Amino acid sequence: MRKLVLVLALLPALAIAQKEDSIFIRKIANNILVNGRAYEQLRYLTKKIGGRLAGSPQMTMAENWGLTTLKESGADNVFFQECMVPHWVRGGEDKAAVIDVAGKKQKRSLDVLALGNSLGTGKKGLTGEVIAVASYDELENRKAEVKGKIVFYNYPFNPTYIRPGQAYGESGVYRRNGPSRAAKYGAVGVIVRSLTEATDNNPHTGATLYNDSFPKIPAVAVGLKDAEYLFKTCKENKIVKVSLTTYGHFLPDAVGHNVIAELKGTDQNEFITVGGHLDSWDINEGAHDDGTGIVQTMEVLRVLKALNYKPKKTIRFVLFANEENGLRGGQKYAEQAKVNKEKHVFALESDNGGFTPRGFSFTVSEAGLQKIKQWQPLLQTYGGTDFIQGGGGADITPLNSNFNTPVAQLLPDNQRYFDLHHARSDVFEQVNKRELFLGAINMAALIYLVDKYGL
Repeated sequence: MRKLVLVLALLPALAIAQKEDSIFIRKIANNILVNGRAYEQLRYLTKKIGGRLAGSPQMTMAENWGLTTLKESGADNVFFQECMVPHWVRGGEDKAAVIDVAGKKQKRSLDVLALGNSLGTGKKGLTGEVIAVASYDELENRKAEVKGKIVFYNYPFNPTYIRPGQAYGESGVYRRNGPSRAAKYGAVGVIVRSLTEATDNNPHTGATLYNDSFPKIPAVAVGLKDAEYLFKTCKENKIVKVSLTTYGHFLPDAVGHNVIAELKGTDQNEFITVGGHLDSWDINEGAHDDGTGIVQTMEVLRVLKALNYKPKKTIRFVLFANEENGLRGGQKYAEQAKVNKEKHVFALESDNGGFTPRGFSFTVSEAGLQKIKQWQPLLQTYGGTDFIQGGGGADITPLNSNFNTPVAQLLPDNQRYFDLHHARSDVFEQVNKRELFLGAINMAALIYLVDKYGL
């Protein structure tokens, strides 16, 4: 009875607090929808700077732009956090062609891109017979046939998964580990079906990870139409030969930076982090991956400052370095937090594109998730209805691993995301202004609620 009386006594206060929160979040939304700068900031980042691969001149340009823009957004403090980043370069135009089918000479070009971090063939190129496999199981069953050949992995997205990210995770093992798995049995090169379900023929690059126990062989991704042609041709004919020319190589590590801004809280040694990654691949403008996450992060800072919000925790806005092919920025951020004995209570990342927001994924205690779910009605108006367990971006994962920090990631509708991801089609024109703003609204609202009520 006493508990019931206490709950009833608290209800008016809870109702008042929820109304106050609803009003403030409405102010956030109105300000962003009317005064938001994210879309024009994205235009500059993509059109004036472009692809921003770690170690490139465009990386440095983007860092300087980020520092200046965060200062203009009203941060209390803005600074660089230095970290060494890998400097892989594509080195030239990647080319591939089918040159022989069952003993008949021909020249059918294949649209390919070298995998990030892969080592190239050099100017002389590489010619070899293709062995086409649908899975690692087939590779193991045919390992005696692999030596001296080019292995082609044709593992498609599973179309029955409602969330395409699940298919991406499943298929991604062939890009990350496929070259070394093939090299183990003597392959001289690898072709990987691009990690997409797109209906175009754009190849999708992305990082590979060599196993130092085996030779580092050239590896490319191929567009889906060419993948279907190549797989069908290999299965119908005993011998298919392909020529391959790539130039990828590493230069010495370069100096890069996380770009960090702060809104100082009343408790300055407790931190909430919100961010995205500033780098992108070299073959596109890096609009959805992850330009949208960068400008949404900046927009959260701008709107909280514009509304004169005074946080309890110090809120950090981080433009992470080198997510695509090294994760050095995220690792450095967590390492420095440990050195400084900082207490990180929550971290949020946007790295799933700038499409219409659907909610957030969390890696948090069950009690924390239940508390967060109480906020769903406050975000429902703005699209944030899905609050699910299991998530958080790559850059903030080290915070969770090292400090058990609760982490989360914005969940946009990503049905189209992997049509563009790591492909030349990831450009500014693919981003919708209103969808971009709605994502920033949800992010700002969540940061406000976590800061006010904790987890």
